[in-house]
Amino acid sequence: MQASALATIAEAIEAPEVSPEAQDTAARLGALLRHLFLYDRGNMLRVIEESGLSMTQCKALLELGGMGAEEPCQVSDLAETLGVSVPSMSRAVDSLVKARLATRVEDVEDRRVRRIAITERGKKLVETLLVVRQAGMEAFAAGLGTAQRRKLDAAIDSLMDREDIAEAYRHLKEVGPA
Repeated sequence: MQASALATIAEAIEAPEVSPEAQDTAARLGALLRHLFLYDRGNMLRVIEESGLSMTQCKALLELGGMGAEEPCQVSDLAETLGVSVPSMSRAVDSLVKARLATRVEDVEDRRVRRIAITERGKKLVETLLVVRQAGMEAFAAGLGTAQRRKLDAAIDSLMDREDIAEAYRHLKEVGPA
């Protein structure tokens, strides 16, 4: 992506007015997420890189098979969910179909509509990504002291009141490695 495109994206993001406390929380959360993402020496990034998928393709595949709806969806729905243009998502889906990670299926109610579904091969890649991510998280959690883990568990538990987080947790417990 060109630097000018990145600048355009950064300008388009409307940052809400936040308190200094919220800014500090966000900075600490960012540091933790960065650490978690790279904790296992970037194994998840390595799997993504070795798969040959772009970030848009990877996000689409994860949406189709990792956290998304079980039913096939339209390209426009994927684009909206992931915040990318329909043409960009269409190109990403074309590549996923070509790689046999996804397939186009006929809509049962409207034969003119084509939906996108994950294939078994795509499901295996999603499972690999989830396993690698989970292994990194488990290694991180195992390295925490008892008091640190209890504090982290309490903080996470308090966030489970948010339905979006609780739903993601339930889904990952179902499809992810246990």
